[in-house]
Amino acid sequence: MSASMVSDSFSEEKAMKNMEDLHSRITINPRIMVGKPTIRGMRITVEQILRALSSGLSEQELLEEYPELEKEDFQAVFAYVTELVEEEKVYPVRVSA
Repeated sequence: MSASMVSDSFSEEKAMKNMEDLHSRITINPRIMVGKPTIRGMRITVEQILRALSSGLSEQELLEEYPELEKEDFQAVFAYVTELVEEEKVYPVRVSA
């Protein structure tokens, strides 16, 4: 096995471990926020983070507003939403008059 193949394999394993770590940050519990995906079981939802960011707040502003958040929580939100969009399927619909 060449050095570049070992390096690629190591990088792939590291990326998979990082993705697992990110996934563990998003939790779903029917007793917390009506089962919406939350950050590490806190009462901060993925939706809240996305709405705040899309309204123009920066990650830094959110970190100041919610000191319990960590930078990796934002990466987890983006990874979670990326997977949702990735799984989305769109089918053409024909409407006859």
